[in-house]
Amino acid sequence: MSTKTSKSSSNGDRSRPLVIVNPKSAAGSTKGKWAEIASDLRTHFGPFNVAFTKHHGDGIALAKRGIENGRRFIIACGGDGTINEVANGILETGEDAEMGILPSGTGGDFRRTVEMPQTMREAARALRTGQTKKIDVGRVTFQNFENETVSRYFLNVSSFGLAASIIERVKGDTSLSWLPIDKLRGKASFALSTLQEVIGPSVSRVRVKIDDGEEKTLDTVNFCVANARFFGGGMKIAPGASLTDGKFDVVNIGDISTMRILLNAHTLYRGTHLDLTEVHSKKAARVEARPFDDNTEIHLEADGELPGKLPAVYEIVPAALSLRVPVPK
Repeated sequence: MSTKTSKSSSNGDRSRPLVIVNPKSAAGSTKGKWAEIASDLRTHFGPFNVAFTKHHGDGIALAKRGIENGRRFIIACGGDGTINEVANGILETGEDAEMGILPSGTGGDFRRTVEMPQTMREAARALRTGQTKKIDVGRVTFQNFENETVSRYFLNVSSFGLAASIIERVKGDTSLSWLPIDKLRGKASFALSTLQEVIGPSVSRVRVKIDDGEEKTLDTVNFCVANARFFGGGMKIAPGASLTDGKFDVVNIGDISTMRILLNAHTLYRGTHLDLTEVHSKKAARVEARPFDDNTEIHLEADGELPGKLPAVYEIVPAALSLRVPVPK
């Protein structure tokens, strides 16, 4: 791949796929490994152009610009946050461009649902030989931190409660900066933050309306609106979720003690937590959620990012995105 091709999305053959890379993904290791990643991608996938994100939100802008310049296949190289941004950029244009995933993050939850290989070489090969699938996406309308009503698409999971608190703690954690390896530091920070939040978990009281049902009051430790199956670095929060059924899997973990969480943590990874008496799930196409007390601020996360707070309205958008996925074995 020439220098010109590898450094600019605006130059080169616009019929080539555009790879949008977050060099800070995988706790910063993607930047140092890019030459190796690019070599695997070129060898096992073929020619491409590339653009690097520099700031939060760049993935959205770069995907939009790519489509405006005639790109019809855009690949997100990074973690779930990068995938989310590229998907939002594509979806906001309204064009039927195809999206691909080149996993390079510490979590990689969405890639688990679509069964994209984790190694760069195998992922590149899957992008070349894969098939195009129309998948559902979620759209959440909520309050941002400037108290404006905004909307955002998500591919994986949006939630409020424990998961949002853990992500908030991770993003503000500098206590493990002494660790020499970026990827190790990222995983350790997530594990430590999870333990800190699980000890004495906060229970939120919310009002929830599902589809055309009546609004109900719920106590929740964690409330998930899932389009895909995994979140939190491999937890199978919604084992029955499908990307093509036109429904969310709504999972509520109710008032549960610290000891019960610790004793049953393994069930989240196996997907057997739905058997617990404190856990309830339901299929839905629309979910409305707001704090029981209007003066209470409850933050939400979407695909691992923290864009705002309740009240929120979740809506499924069926068959909204064309995604390149591996051919089933």
